[in-house]
Amino acid sequence: MYLLMFAFASIGWVSAFTNCEESTVYGTAYKALFEHLGLNKTDVPKTHQLPYFMDPPTEVYVDLYVTSIIEVNEKAQSLSTQVKMMTAWINNMEWQYDQFCGIDAVPATKDMFWTPDIIIKESIKTEFGTKESPYLQLLWWDLSVSVDILALTTACKMDLYRFPFDTQICNITLHSAVHSIDELTIDPFSDNKNITHESKEFFQAQGEWELLSIDASKSNATLLDYLQDLLIYKITIKRRPLLYVINIIIPVFFFLVLDVMSFFIDASGADKLSFKVTLLLSISVLLLILNDTLPSTANAIPLIGIYCSVIFSLIGFSILETILVSFLMAKGAEKRSVENTAAVSGRDDIVRDLHNSPDSVRDQNGMQRSLCWIRVARIIDVTFLVLYLMTIIVFLTMLGKSWVSY
Repeated sequence: MYLLMFAFASIGWVSAFTNCEESTVYGTAYKALFEHLGLNKTDVPKTHQLPYFMDPPTEVYVDLYVTSIIEVNEKAQSLSTQVKMMTAWINNMEWQYDQFCGIDAVPATKDMFWTPDIIIKESIKTEFGTKESPYLQLLWWDLSVSVDILALTTACKMDLYRFPFDTQICNITLHSAVHSIDELTIDPFSDNKNITHESKEFFQAQGEWELLSIDASKSNATLLDYLQDLLIYKITIKRRPLLYVINIIIPVFFFLVLDVMSFFIDASGADKLSFKVTLLLSISVLLLILNDTLPSTANAIPLIGIYCSVIFSLIGFSILETILVSFLMAKGAEKRSVENTAAVSGRDDIVRDLHNSPDSVRDQNGMQRSLCWIRVARIIDVTFLVLYLMTIIVFLTMLGKSWVSY
């Protein structure tokens, strides 16, 4: 492994020998090496074969660096990234670099050599991020190195329950297209810490998502009726929730605060009911506008969906309570109005004498009945407000614990 790391570090490096300072001498040495390796020939059948000159299986080493997170599609359950994949394997193109002016690396065309048939299991769409390089690098001690920039769209099963405070883990599984584990094995070239560090160094664009880590692990599976070696890269990304907090969570919460404050509006008029209905319509329009923003999943309702639905329902129940209280207040006012009208119409004289005392008693009873309706309405209003506040506090506390416990 240490020799491989040294080999990668030496790609493109040419030793400065005193007898090779002149360009003509160096060019002659380069041409001689080219002919020594047989790269000047058009038919080199042995180079297209799996390198069995050593004991099988053939070992292939891979490093996968994520350089950009292009798109995370929650509805399609897919992840689009740009990655840099470095592949190294042993070949039979060895030479003594001190015999060729210290030339320890030679570029050669890929179509002259066997290259690992590595494919990505989760791939939905794979393209080269730039034009595919037709070359690979040959190192002096039997090592071939290929570097590719790929634009990948891979399937990723996402857990959106804690959206937008969610962390997603997506796998990129590498395996051979046709070779079994007895013929070809795939191993990570670097450790997980180095892969994560280098990926963050190479990172060009991440937008809404933050790259947390990349972990490589080995596995095997039966594919095409035989056992194959698998190299699994587990990519962990975390969503930046600020946009959704500002555009969804805070506005919906503000509507709830306004609904609570509406309990201090006089219930005897129609202003309170109109205000609450306006709030319900406003939150309905907001949810319709944000319909494309909120994720859809068949497994479980995201917490943000529960958040919006419960607040919508609470405001709806609050409107029903306001209608009931307004009805009771109107009933009491109607009773009082009827009794007052009857008392005034029965007074034909300016001053009543003691014979009219039964009418006074009836007036007092009517007044008490009207006050009873109003008193019941106020008790219901206060009781509902207390229960309403308790429900909101308990709901938001439980939701907050579930939402941010990640």
